[in-house]
Amino acid sequence: MSGYMGPTLPILAEQRSRERYLSETKTSGIQHSLRLMKRSLTYFMPYKKRIVLGVMGMFVVAPCAAASAWLVKLAVDDVLIKKDMLALQMVTLGVIGLMTLKGVFRFIQVYYMNTAGLYAINDIRKDLYNRIMYLPMNFFNDTQVGMLMSRILNDVGLVRTSMPSLIMLIREVFTVIGLTFYVFYLDWKLAFWGVLVMPAVLYPFITFSKRLRKLARKAQTSVSDVSVLLQEGLSGIKVIKGFATEKRESERFNDEAHVYVDVSCKQIRATEQSSRIMEIIGSFAAGLVLWYGGTRVIHGDLTSGALLSFLTSLALLYEPIKRINATNIDLQMALTGAERVFEIMDMAKLVSEKGGTLTLDEPFRELALENVTFSYDNTPRPALENVNLTVKAGERVAIVGSSGSGKSTLANLLPRFFDPQQGRITLNGHSLKEYDLKSLRRATGMVAQDTFLFNATVAENIAYGAVRDYTQAEIEAAARAAYAHDFILELPEGYQTMVGERGVKLSGGQKQRLTIARAILKNPPLLILDEATSALDTESERIVQLALENLMQSRTSVVIAHRLSTILTADSIVVMDNGRIIDQGPHDALLKRCEIYQRLYEMQYGCVAKD
Repeated sequence: MSGYMGPTLPILAEQRSRERYLSETKTSGIQHSLRLMKRSLTYFMPYKKRIVLGVMGMFVVAPCAAASAWLVKLAVDDVLIKKDMLALQMVTLGVIGLMTLKGVFRFIQVYYMNTAGLYAINDIRKDLYNRIMYLPMNFFNDTQVGMLMSRILNDVGLVRTSMPSLIMLIREVFTVIGLTFYVFYLDWKLAFWGVLVMPAVLYPFITFSKRLRKLARKAQTSVSDVSVLLQEGLSGIKVIKGFATEKRESERFNDEAHVYVDVSCKQIRATEQSSRIMEIIGSFAAGLVLWYGGTRVIHGDLTSGALLSFLTSLALLYEPIKRINATNIDLQMALTGAERVFEIMDMAKLVSEKGGTLTLDEPFRELALENVTFSYDNTPRPALENVNLTVKAGERVAIVGSSGSGKSTLANLLPRFFDPQQGRITLNGHSLKEYDLKSLRRATGMVAQDTFLFNATVAENIAYGAVRDYTQAEIEAAARAAYAHDFILELPEGYQTMVGERGVKLSGGQKQRLTIARAILKNPPLLILDEATSALDTESERIVQLALENLMQSRTSVVIAHRLSTILTADSIVVMDNGRIIDQGPHDALLKRCEIYQRLYEMQYGCVAKD
């Protein structure tokens, strides 16, 4: 076993998250469970026709158990003992009819309730995904992708059983009530001995409910942790192989998988203990009835058919009680899933991104940062501090500085991926918060160092996010401007070639040119280039730089540069250090007066240019 201690932290985080959730919703215990159940059931209401059919099936199936017990009495007393042929015919037809009726309506109940469950969880899954899509970027900075995948897939799936389990619970309760009345109708003295131990069934029902809920919560947390490791391992397989750490990662996964198996074993143990206790209680009831009823049969006070019918009724009575226990287990699992799903939907601190009402449809004039300060959560110092910057229409403004100086953070504030805690950013004189987010981001084009392509065709990736349907000619024109058309034609299926997950089938330079083609087709008035060539080799950089020149023509551009060779001709170069703007001006002026810029230039060119 490895010394990796990672699984403990996610579990603690899950526990703290749930405590915050309970605090924010101001509910606990039974109230919390009822609220979760009510919330879950609202998703079933659009499919009430299916639920009504399922309930109708339940009401037909529920009394079938009592009817079966009555048929047993007829079969023994009138057929086997009295040799009544008419009774035999009636019992035979009754058995066939009853089983057919039960089978048809059981199918109706199960089919319509489960399909209603499928539709309901699909709606929950869509709502949860939509909720996540509109959360701000800082949420994704603090949340693991694997955990979100587990919530959307596994936890939502558990909610599916909430309505069917509730209906099943109601059905079994009606069955118990019907059979209880029937056994008292048959013989109240025997019934007394049969139900004498029935209150004892409350012990496993109550005791194991809390335990199973707790174990279900731990199991789902463990599944989430496994999903996190799985997602990280598969996404980072190149790094893992590059460092030859396959064994270490396998051990990490094995440790986490072992935690899940351990919790699952405890779940099975608790489930089986609950079921077996139910059976033991039922056996005591059957034993008492058999002892008392057998004594009466021996003394001639009770017929064999009546005793057999009663024992059948008693067996049928305790079967739904056991099913109620099993249904309660499913219900606890469903509530655990609902708890984890609605935690994300309802948590007060997770506020969806909100834009203003102003549509950005006028020509770009000016972008201004006024005393902007921004800090990431749980960081000791601001990423940006008191930053002032103005970018006018048609300008090409470059931002340089060492790693951690705040360049990329500044770029991420412009399309409002984050909002500053102090100061404001204006575009054409209006605060960015006044603009509708959709129109603001459509007016902003971003080409980053970390390119992302979807597992779709080349054409679909270039046209991604289109406001209208682009023609093939327009897509090819954008590709030509990005110097991508020639290599695309060399691909197996040209523009219809699937690029693989994250564009794995393409080189770094090829992927970058496709993202540039995407930006050219989008045609935004404001362009943000975040170290778009820093990860490329010299030849690829040269081609991509030509593509970027085409992209920046007649556009306002903010260029974050690692390589100074790409921004020497910028209208203005902004030098940043520790979240502050140290100096700003053209290349020649900065080279004379700014020590940080001189150092950056010297690091890349080996000397400082002479006056």
